[in-house]
Amino acid sequence: MKKIPLAILSFLFATFSLVAQDQEALNLEKAIQLGLENNFEVKIAVENISLTDYDLKIGVGDLFMPSLDATYSRSFGTEDVEQTFINDPEPRVIDGAKSRTENFTMAAIYGFRPESFVVMKRLGQLNEISELDAKVIIENTVANISSAYYRLVLELQRYQVLERTLELSQSRLDIAQAQYELGGAGRRDFLTAEVDYYSDLTLLTAQEQVINNARVNLNQLMALGPENDFAVKDTILIGEPLNLMELQENAFVENKQLLIIQRQENVAYLQEKELRTSRLPVLNLNGSYVNNTFNSDAGFLIQNQRQGFNFGGNVTVNLFSGLTLNRRIQSAKVQQKITQYALDQYEVQLSSDIQRSFNTYETNKALLEIEKKNYEVAKENTELALERFRLGISSYLEFRDAQVNLLSAENRLITSIFNIKEQEIELMRLSGKIFFANSFEPLDGVLAN
Repeated sequence: MKKIPLAILSFLFATFSLVAQDQEALNLEKAIQLGLENNFEVKIAVENISLTDYDLKIGVGDLFMPSLDATYSRSFGTEDVEQTFINDPEPRVIDGAKSRTENFTMAAIYGFRPESFVVMKRLGQLNEISELDAKVIIENTVANISSAYYRLVLELQRYQVLERTLELSQSRLDIAQAQYELGGAGRRDFLTAEVDYYSDLTLLTAQEQVINNARVNLNQLMALGPENDFAVKDTILIGEPLNLMELQENAFVENKQLLIIQRQENVAYLQEKELRTSRLPVLNLNGSYVNNTFNSDAGFLIQNQRQGFNFGGNVTVNLFSGLTLNRRIQSAKVQQKITQYALDQYEVQLSSDIQRSFNTYETNKALLEIEKKNYEVAKENTELALERFRLGISSYLEFRDAQVNLLSAENRLITSIFNIKEQEIELMRLSGKIFFANSFEPLDGVLAN
């Protein structure tokens, strides 16, 4: 009966080791780089920046550049003409009189509106908002990849914990079988040890599925196929202690979502200013070049050709528009108040989010110190319980209890480390320092592409 568990364990370890050897190494920096290069949400955000760039350039052309149109036309006619002149009572009849007209015109129109400069500022703000939107998506992608990467590391560490637990169960099973075969223990103790072994083996096997799903989640964020396999570092390093005051100060300067709302407030202000400025006179200038030739077989005028320039201008002032402009101005004022309230609300939310995350961060740091001590105690207790069980001076229940306590202590220890790292990532994201947290600065490069 002993050979079956050993065979399963050997096969499981051999398979996992073989897979690990074939895996390509992947660190966090490389994962982030792949994500920023491949993630489709990031690509869409970058393309949206291009759209707003084109909108800005279109606005410049519409507002400050004249329109120039060139028209060329030719027409032909054949008519039967009957003409009567004052000095000649006899009518003149011309059958099939031909006429030809050739016309070439170039016309330029330029209209200057006083609100044009305000419109350009507003379009510039919208362009900045588009860039900040892209940066928000990029920062969220970096944060999500970081969390998914460390989640995979956590699950791999849990796998190692379950491996060590299974090794202890194997040792207990070996001792129980030896005692049973020598008559020092009953068959019930041996069977209980074997049941516990298979229970731990089930947990280890189930953990493989958790690891595979965590790997798929990371692949998805990097826009890779779920079949891609790689090896990651099996440690999670906690960064330098964070300072709440510095995080809050930096957030109100660097948080991209806050900057977006600030730009939206500026846009609302410029929209109102644009409407007010539209009450000023509009200057329109026009000029044209004309080359026109007319030929006819009938009439006094056989050929008429005109060539030359025309130019002029006008000033337009709107005197009344059914109070529509006033209503639009009032609507813009309301929109400006809404954006101000939204800004105030987000500032409160941002401070609260940072405070909550920092509280969780501090609590997990305190828990980490407790879990370290608890793990050392549980480890020593398990070693003593195993030795006592080997000597036959303690029951299998005592050993199993110590073993379960060690498993729980190890899980809580590595989970507390992961929780600290996750809060570090969130605090860095909220404060706009996510790239510094990863010692990686790809943002400008991504946007430049």
